[in-house]
Amino acid sequence: MTDPRLAALTDLMVHHSLALKPGESVLVEATDVPDEAVATMVERILAAGATPIVGLRSQLVHRQLLLGANEAALVLTGEIERARMAAVDAYVGLRGADNASELADVPPEQMQLFARHVLKPVHFELRVPRGRWVVTRYPNASMAQLAGMSTSAFADHYYAACTVDYARMAAAMAPLVARLERTDRVRVVGPGTDLRFSVKDIPKVACAGEFNLPDGEVFTAPVRASAEGVITYNAPALKDGLVFEDIRLRFAAGRIVEAAANHTERLNQILDSDEGARYLGEFALGVNPRITQPMRDTLFDEKIAGSLHLTPGNAYDDADNGNRSAVHWDLVLLQDAAHGGGELWFDDELVRRDGLFVTPELAGLNPDRLLA
Repeated sequence: MTDPRLAALTDLMVHHSLALKPGESVLVEATDVPDEAVATMVERILAAGATPIVGLRSQLVHRQLLLGANEAALVLTGEIERARMAAVDAYVGLRGADNASELADVPPEQMQLFARHVLKPVHFELRVPRGRWVVTRYPNASMAQLAGMSTSAFADHYYAACTVDYARMAAAMAPLVARLERTDRVRVVGPGTDLRFSVKDIPKVACAGEFNLPDGEVFTAPVRASAEGVITYNAPALKDGLVFEDIRLRFAAGRIVEAAANHTERLNQILDSDEGARYLGEFALGVNPRITQPMRDTLFDEKIAGSLHLTPGNAYDDADNGNRSAVHWDLVLLQDAAHGGGELWFDDELVRRDGLFVTPELAGLNPDRLLA
């Protein structure tokens, strides 16, 4: 029997995130996800009168392909996957990982080729701008281990985080969007962090279950050449099978001019992927009240209530500052008191301290209000 929580989550993706209509087509890409979850998704898509196209993937197989691929093979892969993506109306990404470090030994130059010839043209340039997509994880033992939880407890956490009251969240986000729209200067202050940048004239976007599950963020982008100062991220970041910790970036005229971490050499290789990788493509505030601790999974960590993320690399078309890159790396700073605290300032006014909004217009986004 299908877990009723899985059925409810699948319905949320089909009807809320994608708003599928009869006659539309959907590409479902499932990586290391049990057949039951894929079959449930197919069932719900068919019930909506839409057509599912399914691609089953494996990180183990993906690793082997990356290890053996030359540039011509990845160019061909990108062309095929782009044609398939272009042929459908919408996209669902169901992503599991039996081993979160499966790609740890893939050479960085191979990862860069994949990003340049597959990730960028298929996802950054086609899927994301079209706006009909949703991505989620699948709660398995590997993810539970990353979160430091039992498999059963993590599944409870996962479904609770993914199925918050998004209508209530969207209403509470509206004042933050309005406030950001009239904001020019942003300042982020905390341990090892004092960074300033502008968000003037860049669109502001509220995300309440449309593209990610779990969701809960308001994003924009810094003006490309505006970032000045330093930021030290305190949430571990898993990328290409490696866990990066204590990432510290220093900016001058918007560009990352100094970068250090526990894997400093690899960090700089990623940032040297192309010119745009050393500029910021996104600034966002996390507000999901059911996510409070990092678990080395960006889809969750970037939504943590009281967090923010500043993203080296490609900007989204919805909040475009003109930066283009094969990299889009959401790096998370936790500003709640339990993780060292911090302050967020808009145009010289303190709007958030230690992860809690302090102005009346924004207080509705604090966890106690969203969960009341």
